[in-house]
Amino acid sequence: MLPPTSPTEPSPFFSEQLAARTASLAADADPLESPFTGADALLRRDLDAAVAELAPSLRDLAVALHGAPETAFEEERAAQRLADLIAADGLDAQVGVFGRETGVAAEFTAGTGGRTVAVLAEYDALPDLGHACGHNIIAATGVGAFLALHRLTQRHPEAFCGRVRFLGTPGEEGHSGKEYMAREGAFDGVDAALMLHPYGYDAADQVWLGRRTLTITFTGRAAHASSEPFMGRNALDAATLFYTGIGLLRQQMIPVDRVHAVISEGGTRASIIPERAVVQAYVRSKYPQTLVDLSQRVDDLAHGAALMAGVGVEVVWDQHPASLPVRTNDPLTRRWALAQAERGRRALPLGVVSETIAASTDFGNVSVRVPGIHPLLRIAPEGTALHTREFAEAAASEFALSGIADGAYGLAATAMDFLSDDALADAVAADFAAAGGVLDVAHLFDA
Repeated sequence: MLPPTSPTEPSPFFSEQLAARTASLAADADPLESPFTGADALLRRDLDAAVAELAPSLRDLAVALHGAPETAFEEERAAQRLADLIAADGLDAQVGVFGRETGVAAEFTAGTGGRTVAVLAEYDALPDLGHACGHNIIAATGVGAFLALHRLTQRHPEAFCGRVRFLGTPGEEGHSGKEYMAREGAFDGVDAALMLHPYGYDAADQVWLGRRTLTITFTGRAAHASSEPFMGRNALDAATLFYTGIGLLRQQMIPVDRVHAVISEGGTRASIIPERAVVQAYVRSKYPQTLVDLSQRVDDLAHGAALMAGVGVEVVWDQHPASLPVRTNDPLTRRWALAQAERGRRALPLGVVSETIAASTDFGNVSVRVPGIHPLLRIAPEGTALHTREFAEAAASEFALSGIADGAYGLAATAMDFLSDDALADAVAADFAAAGGVLDVAHLFDA
């Protein structure tokens, strides 16, 4: 009998090379510039003062959320905390909106007419890991930007004309809260949507992959695995063939695309031919069109595996709606970069941080309905990976908490620029149209 063994240690060499390349590209990258005027300097100064006033409350919110993590669609305390903070500023906030019990909405109007901008916040945590994606920071920066703009209009009623909507969007982790809310009208009448995500780098833009989920159930026939194996049809064989097929498919996949799976059921006893096997899988791709194509190929793999093993198969896609790739609006992104420069941060342009480390977010579903941005705010040491215990710790660090004001100001300043500058707004709309305009998300994957 050989003794138990331990897994081998992954080499850090490739990750180190990615970090070194990012540093090299960052050193050479030109800062993002904007040709538009945006809001005037006096308003920006007073917006900064409003953020500074709010900073202690925003820090307290982030700490409270981090200390009491709630998973997707169970964020009752978090939603109420956000609503209470908004109410303390004299605004009405509703909990339980747009079909989500833990959704939050509030808005105010300044002047007459104008455009509508939505500022978004997430606040769900991961099972076991807590706020290892930093959604406590997202919540604090989103509500901070909303309230800072409100306070600015209390002092300067003429600051801009338009409507600012706050949307607390639950259930991002493994789900699609924003898509559910969008189908209930959350983004009707919205001209632009803004939110940020904490990260190990400051980046104005980064690749976020679209994501679909599927459950594959193979159904065979049980038989005694020794006396009559020939009378069985092995569902686990089909699951194994499918899993192997994914590995072979990777040779022909777009390099940044991902397919990953687990066999969650595969039989109960080694002496019985398994009559049922279940595979849970994720499919991710860089563009909506390539996500459609990759989905079809994975679907074909499931049916081919069933045919080879002589078993039945049922493929169920998207228990929750798919998350689409993020489409970043360039004119808005440049305003974000300018606002971050005012705070002493350098927001890296697209391509500096490798797309190899891309993840997914349901903000993609918003970004193909209205122009939007989803920049990254550094709250952790460079290269710290999302969904790790290290990132969870970073999300409550002094570095992260002190960065909330930078993020809140960046979102608020970008929103104010969009509401104040007609030429910028025209460019935002033109960029969105050139990228494909509004996508019919609900029917994108219809056969």
